[in-house]
Amino acid sequence: MTKKVEIIPIAERKLKKRDIKKEWVEDAVINPTQIVDGYGGRKVAHKKVLISGKEYLLRVIYEETEIMYTIVTAYLTSQVSRYWKE
Repeated sequence: MTKKVEIIPIAERKLKKRDIKKEWVEDAVINPTQIVDGYGGRKVAHKKVLISGKEYLLRVIYEETEIMYTIVTAYLTSQVSRYWKE
């Protein structure tokens, strides 16, 4: 069974403001390149994306249950090496 992806309203507004596509966010939590621990039991899904020939790291902060991923926020950063865990 595939888990449902829910984006909370404030996260939806932030995605729109930051020009981040919902499909990217959903893909990042369903098929992450990397997952690291966030604060308060949350998880952070990492996915590298190419925008205008420049590499960025999409960081999606979410909470996970048996049936759902709840997206809390997401942002792009050019500081890939700062967050990427080898």
